[in-house]
Amino acid sequence: MKKIILSIVTLLTLALNVKAQELESILLAKEDAAKLTNAYLNPAMKGFIYSMNNGWYHTAKVHKKFGFDITIGANISFIPSKDEIFNIAKLNLSSNTTVTNGVSSSPTVAGSEDITPADLRYETTVNGQTVSADFTMPNGVKEDLPASAVPAPSIQVGLGLPFKLEAMVRYVPEVGSDDVKGSLFGIGLKKEITSWFGPLDKLPLHVSLLAAYTNMNVDYTIGDVDGNIEVRNGITQFKLNSYTVQAIASINFPIINFYGGVGYNGGSTDLDLKGDSFVANYESSTIPSVTVREDLGRNPLSLSTSTSGFNATIGTRLSLGFFKIFGSYTMQEYNSVNAGIAFSFR
Repeated sequence: MKKIILSIVTLLTLALNVKAQELESILLAKEDAAKLTNAYLNPAMKGFIYSMNNGWYHTAKVHKKFGFDITIGANISFIPSKDEIFNIAKLNLSSNTTVTNGVSSSPTVAGSEDITPADLRYETTVNGQTVSADFTMPNGVKEDLPASAVPAPSIQVGLGLPFKLEAMVRYVPEVGSDDVKGSLFGIGLKKEITSWFGPLDKLPLHVSLLAAYTNMNVDYTIGDVDGNIEVRNGITQFKLNSYTVQAIASINFPIINFYGGVGYNGGSTDLDLKGDSFVANYESSTIPSVTVREDLGRNPLSLSTSTSGFNATIGTRLSLGFFKIFGSYTMQEYNSVNAGIAFSFR
């Protein structure tokens, strides 16, 4: 179970650990820090939403009453190339922030480490004194990601209920280490409606409606950091809420099954940077070798991302008695692949 949470936050740990110093340096651009950080992390946040909404089914047929299955799957969502970079000019930054190396675009977290990031300078006034700070946006971590995509493993249990209903649960209690702690809860409900279509219930075709919701919380400890940005007892809090509603169908033959569906996905993520204190050290523009300190508060960064859209899925499943192997492909803003195994007892 611990590995599930740690795998889900692969991108977060890469972005907030490997690139920690560079990301914290963005706080120097005080009033523009949220826009810059959001532009960098946004593809990862959206990728989590699409991955967590995937893989809720591999058949439209529901279990008989009290029949159940245990499904172990892996979901990955591919970030389109257009989201591997972002345009600095389109962020509507304040006049205090300027590009100093002539680079008009910079890589997002999903971009290649070979893409040159933007060098920025932030100038402001602190205690009546003109100050400035130079910093570089982080490189991307595309080469460190599996298949250059956002991963999200899942383990879920399905249980047959009366009235052609099936409940599904994904649950991970709070697990992790001193640096990363997370928990996950997801619930889904599938209602088979094949009988609504008359003679169809005599065929191997099954039709269902599905709705599912997932909530995930992760706390990532930054600790103490010294430099241009001083952090004391820093922590990053990540929250995800995602939902999906779908109409699904499957053709169930004795050994091989085909399934698919159309529906609507959506969700939101929130990321907050908190700590006992965050202090920015600026260079004085009028007095050489003088550092001017500014308290940025206890919560200098708070980001929110949301996304939604229609999707279509097609997949196949191999049935070997109670043992199932399945795989599917979902077309949506961030196309996704799901694959896994299931132990099903009807």
